[in-house]
Amino acid sequence: MEFSRLEILMNIDNLKNKKVLVIGVGGVGGYAVEALARCGIGNITIVDYDKVDISNINRQIIALHSTIGLFKVEVLKKRILDINPNCLVETFSCFYDEKTTDLIFNKDYDYILDCCDSLKSKELLIREANKRNIKIISSMGAGFKFDPSKIQIEKLKNTSYDKLARILRYNLKDNKKCLEIPVVYSKEQMEKKGTTIGSNAFIPSIFGLTMVSYIINDIRKENYEEN
Repeated sequence: MEFSRLEILMNIDNLKNKKVLVIGVGGVGGYAVEALARCGIGNITIVDYDKVDISNINRQIIALHSTIGLFKVEVLKKRILDINPNCLVETFSCFYDEKTTDLIFNKDYDYILDCCDSLKSKELLIREANKRNIKIISSMGAGFKFDPSKIQIEKLKNTSYDKLARILRYNLKDNKKCLEIPVVYSKEQMEKKGTTIGSNAFIPSIFGLTMVSYIINDIRKENYEEN
């Protein structure tokens, strides 16, 4: 059985019944979706407007020379179903904004993983999750980072040393519940050179895997409370 080793640790039936939405399937989101599939999450919706580019190869799990030019969501869907053929996968090859909100929220979700790069999309998504009372975890900036030990999960309102988080805190200050959401971020400070965001293979992946660990542990806690 694909998930027999995980079943030793927890009741996997609840995993099969969960619906998870992932916005952005690049360096962070791609690894997050990989982990969701390998944990047996039964219903995964992925959203990304982009195609695989050669510059993605250094950090994105779906980026290969054979996938360059293909839509990321389609490449990732094929990979998910190769891991777990029983998973229900829905894809949206579009940008998340006000125009696509109703399209993407065409069903209920148990969890949302915000792995997108756009500040405006992040703010909109956090507000939408709060309005719909859906659990969400958001990724802050993974670029220009090299030290995995500086990565942690914290409430948005308690973050520090992260420019993206600081702007989000300011933009969301009118809604205290939004400031309570968990985020994955790094306290590492590095000098930024140029306008292109520097990245590596291990920091974005750890961000994504950490986000999924938060969800799986929350479901595991739910199992204990039921029993």
